[in-house]
Amino acid sequence: MLTITRLVDRAIRMILTAFCAVLLLMMVAFTVYTVVMRYVFENPPVWGDLLTVLSNIWLVFFALALTVRDKDHIALDLIYTRLPLKWAFLVQQFWTLVIFALGLVMIIWGVEAVTTMGGKYWEMWYFAWEDGKLVFKPNYMPKKYAVAIVPISGFLVSLAAIASMLEDSARLRAGTYDPAKGLDSGG
Repeated sequence: MLTITRLVDRAIRMILTAFCAVLLLMMVAFTVYTVVMRYVFENPPVWGDLLTVLSNIWLVFFALALTVRDKDHIALDLIYTRLPLKWAFLVQQFWTLVIFALGLVMIIWGVEAVTTMGGKYWEMWYFAWEDGKLVFKPNYMPKKYAVAIVPISGFLVSLAAIASMLEDSARLRAGTYDPAKGLDSGG
């Protein structure tokens, strides 16, 4: 069971890392294309800046889940190293629980934001799934598509926090727990 869990954890991290890489590449490509079109051809696309910003937003939200899982977020390492091991474990678990709660807040209010979000991006066309097939929609893209990253990221953050808590608990039982180190210390 533990090996399956580790495989799933590793697969999720690899997929999120790949998404982040693709989104970063898209940000650069959209920016370069827009700048070249604006200053060389004097005909910038209306969608260039919007897609750059949307790629950036989605990249940051996916990277949030990765930082929670890899424990690369802002931590109290100085405090952890000064406390007795059991106390350091409890403090770190508490903060991971707070991050888990943040993920739940992102899910709950993110879903509400997506379902109630009005408006459309006038510069964007989009694709939709209708009647069992992908259909091109020549009208404006709903803004809720851009906001959909909030509940998705909330789910991934909560999942990462749970995985981190379980991993730390297993390390404490095995006697290999080090509160000042993340996954790079042998996970």
